[in-house]
Amino acid sequence: MKRVLRNLVVLIVLVGLGCQSMGEKERTGTAAGAAAGAVLGGVLGAATGSHNQREKVAIGAAAGAAIGGLLGNRVGAYMDKQEQDLRNAMASTVAQNNATIQRNNEQMLTATFKSDVFFDVNSSVLKPGGYAELDRVANVLNQYPQTMIRVEGHTDQTGSEQYNLQLSERRANAVKNALIQKGVDPARVSVIGMGMCCPVSSDPAANRRVSMVLNGQA
Repeated sequence: MKRVLRNLVVLIVLVGLGCQSMGEKERTGTAAGAAAGAVLGGVLGAATGSHNQREKVAIGAAAGAAIGGLLGNRVGAYMDKQEQDLRNAMASTVAQNNATIQRNNEQMLTATFKSDVFFDVNSSVLKPGGYAELDRVANVLNQYPQTMIRVEGHTDQTGSEQYNLQLSERRANAVKNALIQKGVDPARVSVIGMGMCCPVSSDPAANRRVSMVLNGQA
């Protein structure tokens, strides 16, 4: 038992030393992963290992913290690289203020496009320029197959709630179908029509948008 504990301590120390050389974002990801891993490890440890309940929980938590920390850092680094590649692919669109990229947390980022980039007013038919934009995005997404993608459609507040909800869903599905045509695995992509529920500005044009929420997987 002492040998097991000693090995776990060594593993945790190595994770801690690795954290010292990381950037702030990587340390945050490692800490989050370690915390989650510690909780899960404690639960698992309670069901395995030693005759002493406290030892079982401590061993499980220590192992979970070490493994969870490593996984958390891996996801953070994975999303860092994906974010940079996406920024490179969308650079011209972002520069023209037609899109934004926001890092939500260590394992999630959101790419948001003005609806006019993809659709005419009251239409869910993708423009040729929209296909070209999605081609660049899909090239990045195909390099990161562990990322799950949620496409969200948003409208302004002109018209009825029901109409806008249906329009936003049709637009989200149009973007999803275009990504699939460009090689993105359909199992990775979900859609949701948000309608006019979530305005971000008093400017209607800013509220008409399509977002792709990218969620990294450990």
